[in-house]
Amino acid sequence: MARAAKEVTETMTDELPTPEASSEAPVMEINTATKEKNKKSVITSIDELPGIGPSIAAKLREAGYDKIETLAYCMPSELQEISGVGEGSAVKVINAARDALELGFETGVDVLERRKLIEKSTTGSLELDNLIGGGIETQAITEIFGKFGSGKSQIGFQLCVNAQLPHEKGGLGGSVAFIDTESTFRPERIAQMAEAKGLDPAVVLGNIHVAKALNSDHQMLLVEKLEPMIKEKNIRIIVVDSLTAAFRADYVGRGELAERQQKLNKHIHLLLRYADQYNLAVYVTNQVMDKPDILFGDPTMPIGGHVLAHTSTYRLYVRRSKEDRRIVKLVDSPNLPDGEVVFRVTPEGIVD
Repeated sequence: MARAAKEVTETMTDELPTPEASSEAPVMEINTATKEKNKKSVITSIDELPGIGPSIAAKLREAGYDKIETLAYCMPSELQEISGVGEGSAVKVINAARDALELGFETGVDVLERRKLIEKSTTGSLELDNLIGGGIETQAITEIFGKFGSGKSQIGFQLCVNAQLPHEKGGLGGSVAFIDTESTFRPERIAQMAEAKGLDPAVVLGNIHVAKALNSDHQMLLVEKLEPMIKEKNIRIIVVDSLTAAFRADYVGRGELAERQQKLNKHIHLLLRYADQYNLAVYVTNQVMDKPDILFGDPTMPIGGHVLAHTSTYRLYVRRSKEDRRIVKLVDSPNLPDGEVVFRVTPEGIVD
């Protein structure tokens, strides 16, 4: 009898759920409920971010910060200046925006798919296009440096025309933002290039939005205020001629070198962010200097130091040759071999 009762008890015990098993179902239910709650709390508008009220949201939209992506990429000090919130609140808003976007690692396949969206604008010279992989690329900064009269600005003028061409003709199908720091913008020259391509000069010039930078701080401010125009005017290429002229004039001597490089670094990274976020091209010209310690070879060196050298996606060095010929060399690229080609600067524009 005792033995039979013991067997019955063991059988009943085996059929009973263990403490671990009994707690499994509630845990799964809690996790499922949490996931469903997270799905419902997905942030899709800046109004839903913590610390953003109606008045602050209105200020942000007025300044062009109308998307979560824009807030996720900005600095706390930048957000403080625009919205008037404290540093702690600014950090909280930015972190919430980044969490909403799930910024983090992605696979190489994802990057490859995004790079399929890249477009290229012809420079007018097939040889030059081939050197840089098919033309001036979106999602990238193309920097060109050289001595005065080497053709840097002429390429910029040509891009102002070519970027407005439809995609099937080698353009980007959009308008242009031109920041002039050396007082070199010449609408009559652009009109001449437009006529050579059979375009209406008035229409072409009407799609170029020009701003003259008075100093380096003004230049940085122009770029910071450029974001709303990018969306409203369908800006497909930003031309800065030249990127370093104002910085070179405002910061003189070794004592001011560190501050100059810090501001230049912030400036060029904002341009890079625009290029990546809005799939547009950035073309910047750069001044040069001669290194007196080089006795043999070419002593020409670009301004901007390592800050600019590391940030530019494609770096070109252009110099004069005989008559209207120019020699351009690809100095740096993340995916293309070094090379050198010749193009011409003619009354009609940039040609082979």
